[in-house]
Formats: sequence, C-alpha cells, structure tokens
Amino acid sequence: MSTDIRQNDRMNVKQFEGNLFGVDVKTEYNALSIAYAIVLMRVVMGWVMFQGGIVKVIDPEWTAAGFLQFAIPEGNPFMNLWANFAGSPLIDGLVAWGLTLTGLGLMLGALTRWNAFWAAFMMIMFWMASLQGGLAEFLPLEHGWVVNDHIVYAIVLFGLGALGSGRILGVDSIIEKSEFVKNNGFLKLFLG
Repeated sequence: MSTDIRQNDRMNVKQFEGNLFGVDVKTEYNALSIAYAIVLMRVVMGWVMFQGGIVKVIDPEWTAAGFLQFAIPEGNPFMNLWANFAGSPLIDGLVAWGLTLTGLGLMLGALTRWNAFWAAFMMIMFWMASLQGGLAEFLPLEHGWVVNDHIVYAIVLFGLGALGSGRILGVDSIIEKSEFVKNNGFLKLFLG
C-alpha cells in the first residue's frame, strides 16, 4: 500500500524550469497539492468578498456614505473623489452587490477571471480610500507603507484569475466545454 502511495505521489510531481526576474529557476512541485491550494484560495477569497457584500445587501439601512464622509483618513489624496461618491445609490449598489456577486462567482468557480478582476479592482479602490497621504509621504497606511490587506487580496485575486482557477473544481470547467464557448473563444477571457 505505501509503495502505491509513493508511486502516486511521484506521478504528481512536476518540474518548473524558467527564468524569473533574470534568475534561472528549476524546482519540483506536487501538482495535486497546488490544485488543492488554488481551490482553497479561490473559495476563501470568494467567501471574504461574499461575506463583506451580503451583510450590506441584507441591511436595508446600509450605505457607503458614512464611511466615505467620515472614515477616509485626513490627507487622503483622493478625498474629493470619495466625497463625490458619498450618498450615491449607484456606489452603494456597486459595493454591496459587487462584493456579493464576485464572491459567489469565485466560490463557485464561475466567470472566475471576470470576478477576480472586479474583486481586485474593488480592493484597489478600498486601498486608495485607506491612504493617509500621497506619494511624497510614501503612501502611508494605518499600519505601514504601501501594502495592506487590500493589496494582498488584490494580488491573490490577480493570481487566481491568471491561473484560471475556475477550471479546477469550478463551474468554468463545465462552461468552457459548451459549444457556445467553443464557438466564441473570446469568452475564455472571462472564464477559467
């Protein structure tokens, strides 16, 4: 039995060879472990988005106006933009439903590239709202410079879209086999 397990593990081992940032890289990885990690990251990031949105969708009193008017740090270089967004039903809907639907799509692995792009876009907007100063002040945030949780989420989401993570235990793997998608190859830009 243990021989079978070791042989199966060896079958999942793949090699990566390439040049990253001018450095020749050669390494082995277990493709099955990577697939599990990708699915787990996609579902967890989907849950983060979905949870952040659904609480807003089901709360009839929720609006982004309070945050946009009173929680943007002083010195934020985009202060006027946020002030203009405050009280807009369009912005409220985009935030609440955008988070909810991109999260649901990521969890299901449906329209994954489309959802990962828009979720990452929202994270960049949230990051911009958390800036406490401009470039001359090294883009300060509450707990450091430049990088906060929104940037981390945006990078993970970019990676999930680039990997085509919806093809691994996701609805996209089924949708991409449809004749409609096969006849309209450009749709694969939104799937995967």
